[in-house]
Amino acid sequence: MNQIKLTHTNWKFSSLFKNDNDPKIEEEKKLLLEKSKEFINKWKGREDYLKDPEVLKEALDEFESWDRNYGSSGNQGYYFSLRSEQDLENPDLKAKNNKIHDLAVNIHNNIQFFTHNISKIPEKEQNKFLDFKGLKEYKHFLEKLFKEAKHLLSEPEETILSLKGTVSHSNWVRMTDEFISKEEREIIDENKEKKVKNFSEIMSLTSSRNKATRDSAATALNEVFKKHIEVGEAEINSILQNKKVDDELRKFPRPDSARHLDDDIDTSVVDALINSVSAKFSLSRRFYGLKAKLMGVKKLKYHERNVPYGHVEKNYSFEEAVNLCYSVFKNLDKKFSEIFTKLIENGQVDVFPKKGKTGGAFCACDGVKKPTYVLLNFTNKLRDVTTIAHEFGHAINDELMKEKQNELNFGVPLCIAEVSSTFMEDFVFQELMNEADDELKLSLMIEKLNDEVSTIQRQIACYTFEQNLHDEYRKKGYLSNKEIGEIFRKNMESYMGEFVEQSEGSQNWWLYWSHIRRFFYVYSYASGLLISKAMQYELRKNPKFINKVKEFLSAGSSESPKNIFDKLGIDITDEKFWNEGLKEMEELLNETEKLAKKLGKIN
Repeated sequence: MNQIKLTHTNWKFSSLFKNDNDPKIEEEKKLLLEKSKEFINKWKGREDYLKDPEVLKEALDEFESWDRNYGSSGNQGYYFSLRSEQDLENPDLKAKNNKIHDLAVNIHNNIQFFTHNISKIPEKEQNKFLDFKGLKEYKHFLEKLFKEAKHLLSEPEETILSLKGTVSHSNWVRMTDEFISKEEREIIDENKEKKVKNFSEIMSLTSSRNKATRDSAATALNEVFKKHIEVGEAEINSILQNKKVDDELRKFPRPDSARHLDDDIDTSVVDALINSVSAKFSLSRRFYGLKAKLMGVKKLKYHERNVPYGHVEKNYSFEEAVNLCYSVFKNLDKKFSEIFTKLIENGQVDVFPKKGKTGGAFCACDGVKKPTYVLLNFTNKLRDVTTIAHEFGHAINDELMKEKQNELNFGVPLCIAEVSSTFMEDFVFQELMNEADDELKLSLMIEKLNDEVSTIQRQIACYTFEQNLHDEYRKKGYLSNKEIGEIFRKNMESYMGEFVEQSEGSQNWWLYWSHIRRFFYVYSYASGLLISKAMQYELRKNPKFINKVKEFLSAGSSESPKNIFDKLGIDITDEKFWNEGLKEMEELLNETEKLAKKLGKIN
């Protein structure tokens, strides 16, 4: 096995700036303003590019070049956003970020006339531009603008909606979040001592292996939610009203239509996904039944759904984890392992936890020219190995797009954003399974199923909760927290089934769920994982399918997701497609039940 050189475990930013005070930062600010003004002065007030495809080609080439080389925030916006993740409490970084944000908003507002004008090209004239060969690489970019135009208002009206967004939505959401996040409570820890914990810590302790600790944490959360439920009621009704007004102004037929348009996905695709997963809620109910038996209880309490089963004690050094992932990537395709090696050896991964650094993990990429960076918080746990696979799945996706796409086609539609990450993660998970004994395998399989239920069935139940919430609000004009709680409980019960208790207080747990404030995006978790599973199934049948996987990962937003999959011979509007992914999940559940019986854990 090739050994990857682990010479850097912190991000290297030399391709962006030398340090936070690099003189090039101030130089770039002037350049950003200068280049945006150059484009604005040349094209604002002109109409020839809205009538002649050849002139539009010239304008789009210049717009793409401006966006690729400068954009509204340049390298400094990217650099300081990453630096802030390394040092969350640094006031200098916060100040620099705020200034760059203000600059970017100013540039964006001044230059948005260009795409706004293109989107307003009369419908009868649009095919002239879409069929012009010189505009082939911008065809889908134009298609999206033309679709959005049906729901766009005038430029001044769009500016008003943008400006009011903070007070009519963001501030409400931030208020609720800040009230809750500041809460602290005494919790019984694993040593039976009372310790004061903050909200985030309390939330994580609901999944503690220690029953007294997790029950104490759940009681504390219910107290917090009860205290703030009336504030949450006012907040959610306000943003539901704001959403209703926006949808009516833009003439969207359904509350979730705006999300589908923004995600470049047909409503029929999302409906097929919702129908397929809802019809298979029996899988999540079966899983919770199995987990209840393994934990020796008749029913899991609401907050106990994610309590780990068994003990996953195997540890990995970062070097071992990296080389395991390298081996899996190389077996899939040499290109994957080459990208992985390049990013690790070039200092594009920040590996270990440190004071002030953000938690969790992510992959960042801000366009065709900027380097891809991966953030980890590696602690030698087995789960950290699959996290590496997940985040580098995103990174491989980004690097493949860079090779094929221009700046306007760079990026992945939300509905398929998690395909690359879960695809790589699942193959690394299988490698970990190959190295495990039966006891460890059972623990890993339960953990995997727990994640998949949370990603697929839970998120679809959340989506239908949102649908019900918006529909009921638009019928009644206002919803009490009791009514919201009843809608929430009904949808949670639908996927959890009889083996999870809808414990008193759980009807208020929608209060902290940030997902529902972003409106209807949660389906993307389920769609990403199920598409990934369907592609894994195809690859196991035919190893040459990996070439289609690479084609998919390179496509970016050059086509709609539906068209990308049509080229792969996959119809994502057909419920049968989604059922293929669900069959993969069902097979894992079957194998887990068999192994549990073999080990004498259940009858």
